[in-house]
Amino acid sequence: MTYEKDGFPASRSKDQENVDLIDLFLQIWRGKWLVGLFVLLCLIIAVAYLSVAREKWTSVAVISSPDAGQIASYTNAMSVLNNDDKYEISDIQQVVIGRFNSAFTALAETLYNQEKPEKLTIDPAVQGQPLPLKLTYQGPTAREAQQKLAQYIEKVDRQIAKELIDDLNTSIKSRSADLVQTLAAQEKVAQEQKDLRLKQIAQALSVAKEAEVQSPQVRQAQNVSQDTLFLLGSSALESMIKNESSRPLLFTDDYYKVRQNLLNIQTIKVKPESIHGYRYVMKPTLSIHRDSPKRALTLILAVLLGVIIGSGYVLVRNAFRNHQSNV
Repeated sequence: MTYEKDGFPASRSKDQENVDLIDLFLQIWRGKWLVGLFVLLCLIIAVAYLSVAREKWTSVAVISSPDAGQIASYTNAMSVLNNDDKYEISDIQQVVIGRFNSAFTALAETLYNQEKPEKLTIDPAVQGQPLPLKLTYQGPTAREAQQKLAQYIEKVDRQIAKELIDDLNTSIKSRSADLVQTLAAQEKVAQEQKDLRLKQIAQALSVAKEAEVQSPQVRQAQNVSQDTLFLLGSSALESMIKNESSRPLLFTDDYYKVRQNLLNIQTIKVKPESIHGYRYVMKPTLSIHRDSPKRALTLILAVLLGVIIGSGYVLVRNAFRNHQSNV
């Protein structure tokens, strides 16, 4: 047998601890009706809380970048605007879904800062990857949460479509103005070339008349330079002046390419309903489990709290009575 410093066996302290635990249990058991009363009181409070607590249900949707068909009209318009048949649609998809993400985030912040805040969120569905995106909305009922989330997604989608159309129209106006200026410059150059040609022929006609050269003095006109143009004769030169005056302006192939591009741009018409800024991976769900309040968990916690408070009250009361009796 081993002994402690005070001379009592070590086994006795363990027995004493067991006796104390049993005594505590017996005290609580003798006051079980009082403990039950506290449990009942906590349950009443829990039931009252559940009856007035606002329910919260969450609807979830998952989206990704739009399909090619959802932005086909906008992509075609951008190809025409930039005069590039190989316009990368993947770049447009990234731009569109990026704008949707930003607009939806701004809407979520606005709703949260209302007098009656609404909880709307957008986050990456997969950690570390920008797409797909997970959208959630918390409402008082499952149906309302689902409907509200769908409405806000549609609202942002319409907003993005309108912004893209506005940007496109602004680009069309700017690009058209640039092309019109380019055409005007080329037309001015062509007119100046024509005027210069007429002046040259008129000068040669004046020389031919002074030299009294009426008929051509050369057999091949291509061998005539500007200095010897008068050798074609006054009759021929007068005919050339009439012909050049009525002749339309001459333009290069680049002029007609620019003009064709301008006509194509001016025919661009994109309807907002033909543009969508997202593609559903999962449509807004109708939740079957509410976020709060949790009835079962609340009732279980109420029972445990009632047991703890009731047991504590019984033990404190008995300890106080024992102290009074020993005094």
